[in-house]
Amino acid sequence: MSLKSISPEQVSYYKLNNEINIPVNGQIPLNKDKEALVAFLAENVEPNTKRFGSLAERLDYLVDHDYYEAAFLDKYSAGFKENLYQYLKDQHFQFKSFMAAYKYYAQYALKTNDGEYYLEDFKDRVFANALYFADGNEALAHDLAEEMIHQRYQPATPSFLNAGRARRGELVSCFLLQVTDDMNSIGRAINSALELSRIGGGVGLTLSNLREAGAPIKGIEGAASGVLPVMKLLEDSFSYSNQLGQRQGAGVVYLNVFHPDIINFLGAKKENADEKYRVKTLSLGVIVPDKFYELVRDNADMYLFSPYSVEREYGKPFSYVDITKEYDALVANPKIKKYKIKARNLENEISRLQQESGYPYIMNVDTANKANPIDGKIIMSNLCSEIMQVQEPSKINNQQGYDVLGTDVSCNLGSTNIPNLMKTKHFGRAVEAMVRALTFVSDESNIDVVPSVQHGNHRAHSIGLGAMGLHTFFALNHMEYGSPESIEFTSVYFLCLNYYTLVASNKIARERGESFYHFDRSKYADGSYFDRYINDDWQPHNPQVQALFKDIHIPTVADWRQLRADVMRYGLYNQNRMAVAPNGSISYINDTSSSLHPIINRIEDRQEKTIGKIFYPAAGLSNDTLPYYKSAYDTDMRKVIDVYAAAQQHVDQSLSLTLFMRSTIPEGLYPWKKGRTNKMTTRDLNILRNYAHYKGIKSIYYIRTFTDDEQEVGSNDCESCVI
Repeated sequence: MSLKSISPEQVSYYKLNNEINIPVNGQIPLNKDKEALVAFLAENVEPNTKRFGSLAERLDYLVDHDYYEAAFLDKYSAGFKENLYQYLKDQHFQFKSFMAAYKYYAQYALKTNDGEYYLEDFKDRVFANALYFADGNEALAHDLAEEMIHQRYQPATPSFLNAGRARRGELVSCFLLQVTDDMNSIGRAINSALELSRIGGGVGLTLSNLREAGAPIKGIEGAASGVLPVMKLLEDSFSYSNQLGQRQGAGVVYLNVFHPDIINFLGAKKENADEKYRVKTLSLGVIVPDKFYELVRDNADMYLFSPYSVEREYGKPFSYVDITKEYDALVANPKIKKYKIKARNLENEISRLQQESGYPYIMNVDTANKANPIDGKIIMSNLCSEIMQVQEPSKINNQQGYDVLGTDVSCNLGSTNIPNLMKTKHFGRAVEAMVRALTFVSDESNIDVVPSVQHGNHRAHSIGLGAMGLHTFFALNHMEYGSPESIEFTSVYFLCLNYYTLVASNKIARERGESFYHFDRSKYADGSYFDRYINDDWQPHNPQVQALFKDIHIPTVADWRQLRADVMRYGLYNQNRMAVAPNGSISYINDTSSSLHPIINRIEDRQEKTIGKIFYPAAGLSNDTLPYYKSAYDTDMRKVIDVYAAAQQHVDQSLSLTLFMRSTIPEGLYPWKKGRTNKMTTRDLNILRNYAHYKGIKSIYYIRTFTDDEQEVGSNDCESCVI
């Protein structure tokens, strides 16, 4: 039967997979997953894969029928392509679970135009990726093929899916745009949202610069409508620009917590909001300066400041004013229009909405900027809250052109697979191949429909290398999530990732004689970035962690000193290098846990559109690892914050940190619940947000709540950013 005609009743693999959820003698029958995998390959993949007599015949067919571009293939000799393909075949790649194979063939494998046959297995997709991202460099192509076929490196979904295809979307994952306080900028932002959603990425926008509702326009008091109508226009834009109906456009809007429209902004997401302004699919994020935490702690009044009057007084958009530093001056200045509320009332409003919807995301803007080694200011984040890069505002004229071309952001993402990368003896070489692949994506990205994004990318060459599979690694090595040894391992792993991405970026700068824009103004250029690595002891002290890194070189103080000298002399090509995305279906294909957070269920069930439930046992699940696979919903979120904080101290951008809560809190999980209600309250979320801020967390993504009726509130909607 052809792919299009397969129904669940005609095959055995769905039934076999579902039997995982039926205990046998009190045990999880994990063998059923293997049986389902074998059946899927035999009943679905094997009979429906188009066969070719040789690699040359296959590639000719793919080019002639407009499936592959010819240009990237022509950069290599026929002999090299044959050798590389034979190498990939010799690795005998096999998926480890039914879900991994199912997700790959359903979402990533190239199919014939009529949808009847597969044209790629996993090694074929790796082959195309390696050749494409190596850009004619045979040694790099081989290194990339090696890293991907052994699943030590996973490009982001847009990159992995589209590399080499003749009819493809963009390779980048998401975009960040700022809106300034004028109609031309608002109009340009809506146009940009339409265009960027069309080409495939999630779009983040900050509305913090827009004057509040009731502010004057051309001297007429009360004329401004505020941010809510703009939010509605953007939501409608994303709904309209949906890639020919293939997916819902995805966007997030950020607003500073000191913006006068903040209460209405949060209210727009509530179920009982006025339909005129209610946003259903648009995500919300709140930009939180340190001053807010201080005012909450002191149970003080807080003042919200008119962006219109602040910009007139300071001569720059509201986003670029340091609210924490200027707060007292803003309060005292009679020229600044301000509104008074109670800080704790706003904090509780944020928590109430997070309980109801999972929103808003939290972006700790001062934490991000204190750690930022780049000249300029970080003012916002993206749809998954892990991208944080400096931006500059544009000035747009009446013809929608740029009098001043500012800088906005595109995201070039990829992920290391922690359990697999920890098995290699050439950690540094592997990371260099990944950095070069991501740099190619940045170099080749040309988002000319939004000149500010194009300009920012060309200046910064920024990338975001992250990680997945942390909980899987802990379980396989008998570490409890959040234990001291797990925290130390996380710190050392990301220290190594930081070091080797710096080495790679420095090498690229040396080869090309080029660094990112204004490198000379960065803390890399003056060497101060490296002080903490030279002055502090970062070597592991736990014997188990030491043993895990026995085959991986952890940089010494001497290594850091040499790197500092090399960077100060030759520069860095990539302005930003690291970011940890939340991961999605791609972690299933990698047979590992997603991102850095704990698993949700030992046996996860996913609802597939036309099939029903598919069950996925946690990677490496066995009687041996079972005790170490505690659900995120049963884990103290302070432990999760501690693990993320251990990584964050080495990551120049941010991490998508999701907090997992239950409507009914398990007994003894949080000490402050003792003697109080066992129901989740706004107080619980207030405490956890403040703890995250204290620990140096830059951003909090969703709050996901498992309710008493076994529903989940707060979920991941961005298929682009979740690599």
